[in-house]
Amino acid sequence: MGQALVVVRDVRKVYKTGDVEVHALRGVSMTVEAGEFVAIMGSSGSGKSTLMNVLGCLDRPTSGTYLLAGREVSRMDKNELAEVRNEVLGFVFQSFNLLARTSALENVELPLVYRGVSSRERARRATEALERVGLGARLDHTPAQLSGGQQQRVAIARALVGAPKVILADEPTGNLDSMTSVEVMALFQELGSQGITVVLVTHELDIAEFASRVVVVKDGLLVTDERQPPKDAARALAAARAAAPPPPGPREERP
Repeated sequence: MGQALVVVRDVRKVYKTGDVEVHALRGVSMTVEAGEFVAIMGSSGSGKSTLMNVLGCLDRPTSGTYLLAGREVSRMDKNELAEVRNEVLGFVFQSFNLLARTSALENVELPLVYRGVSSRERARRATEALERVGLGARLDHTPAQLSGGQQQRVAIARALVGAPKVILADEPTGNLDSMTSVEVMALFQELGSQGITVVLVTHELDIAEFASRVVVVKDGLLVTDERQPPKDAARALAAARAAAPPPPGPREERP
């Protein structure tokens, strides 16, 4: 840590609908360093989704400054923003956003297609990314052949394949059961230990416990920003597996 990757200074975002103005962000300032695992929390309408859209270069602030990896992005045009997203950011969503009839390998290759990477190099990088998330044996499986947790791992591999500096995860455990959610948190913690910055939006307190820092947004303002000793996801996962009931054995046939 020590290098500021994300620097937000007095960022405001106003949406206009006719004569009505909605102040989604009212002057948010924060800094995120390399390798941090930050959870952003807030109720519906708090501004957390708008903040995530600004951080992801999906929306420009109305005013204020946003520096991403040392570059001023708050005034870039659409093409420049797309370039920054492709080079610096990786995205993980609640609904996975995988192509249904496409293999895991091809889903992960997709961001590299937009970069013009050769087919052989795409396959190599995508295979490496899937192996990194523990799916090296599932390269040819389509989403329908994978569990929810495996689909989310494919989505994380897709976010990783472009070697991003920051992963932005929007409610990534929203469609997962509790044990699979902890598996995903363990993966994010592992990525953080490798120097990748993770910024996670969640409304679940038990998920935020795995982050090293929790930011709470309310009414467009950052109301708390606290560091914490993160809960060890790998240890929690091992305990949950040990406590889980054994799978049912084969049924005995009666004579």
